[in-house]
Parts: sequence; structure tokens; C-alpha cells
Amino acid sequence: MREVFHQSLEDVRHRLVEISELVTVAIDKATRAFATSDVTLAEEVIENDAVIDEKALSLDELAIEILARQQPVARDLRIVVSALRVSASLERMGDIAEHIAQLTRMRYPERAIPKGLKSTFTKMGELDVEVAEKLTELLRTEELALVAELRNADDKLDELHVSVFEKVLSDSWQGEASATIDATLASRYLERFGDHAVSVAKKVSYLATGDWRTETDTVDVIAFPSP
Repeated sequence: MREVFHQSLEDVRHRLVEISELVTVAIDKATRAFATSDVTLAEEVIENDAVIDEKALSLDELAIEILARQQPVARDLRIVVSALRVSASLERMGDIAEHIAQLTRMRYPERAIPKGLKSTFTKMGELDVEVAEKLTELLRTEELALVAELRNADDKLDELHVSVFEKVLSDSWQGEASATIDATLASRYLERFGDHAVSVAKKVSYLATGDWRTETDTVDVIAFPSP
């Protein structure tokens, strides 16, 4: 029975990695579509968000089944409950990618990125893809050195997010109301994507170390026990 339980926990981990991989693809396509006004690519992101939602729901159902059938306690209980919270964050990250794609589709055939902000949004998109890739690797390997790297990338996203607001609020800004709205919405989406990734990273770190450290060194402990 214990072996079955550990296999179920391993299944949960594999499903989290799978969802994170799908989110990585979604944010990559969404940011590229946003930068190039590629409406076909944007449509792919919007359509495929349902797959992320479905897999997140399936994982939640598995976690609830584990809670009901196995009645885990202590650390095992924290693993299952954390998986539910991580799943919710990943699903939300997929939604953010969809929102960015919707901005692209809404403004097509015009560019969604206002003049003067292309380089900023390009960098934010690159950072979000980097964050998604690192988060997937963290969920796959539980290598806690990645937590600090995720926090650093998120700090850069925060700085770029602030720079967008400074730009649109400056006297030199000549964008129309729609351009201002697009800029602030897109910047907020890209910044929040990083926030969700850091939130997931903290949960993985907590499972491995037992505390909510903000700065994490590499620790040779895995978050999910092997079967």
C-alpha cells in the first residue's frame, strides 16, 4: 500500500512538470505573437489554454483522491496540498499567456506594442520564457539553486514593469488611450507571470527545507520522494 502511495505522489510530480512544460510553450508563443502581431500564433495559445486547464483539473482530482484514499499526514500531506496550490499557480500562468495572446488578436492587424516600448516588452517576454523554463527544471529536478535564479529574473521583470509605467506617465508619452491601456495591461501580465513562478518556487523550497527562506542555497534534498 505504501508503494502505491509513493507512486501516486510521483505521478503528481510528473503531472506538474507536464503542465509547466505546456505553460512554457504557451508563454513563448504568446510573447512572440505579441512582439510580431502574429495572430495565428496567438490563436494557438488561446485554443491550447483549454488543455492546460484540463490537465490542471485532472491533477487536482488526483490529489483529492489521494487525500481521500490515503489520508496522508505530516510531510506527505504538505506535498499533496502544495501540489494543489502549485497546480493553481501554473493554471493561472497559462491564463496570463492567453491574455497576452488575446491582446495581440484584439489589436490585429495593428501592433499591440506601443511605439517606444518594443525593446522593453521584448526583454520582458524573454525573461518570462526564461522563468518558465527554469520553473519547469525546478519541478523536474528539485534543484534549489534555481530558486534564487527565478527570484533574480523576477526582480528584473519588476524593474521593467516600473519602467513601463514611468514611460506612459511621462510628459513625453504621446500614445493614445488604447495604447496606454495595452501597455499597462501587457506589462502587468508579464510581471505577474514572474510572481506566480516565484510563488511556486517558494513552495518547492519549503517542501525541501522545511522553512520559507527567501534566499536559498543548493540543498541535496528532493521535494517529492521517489517510489
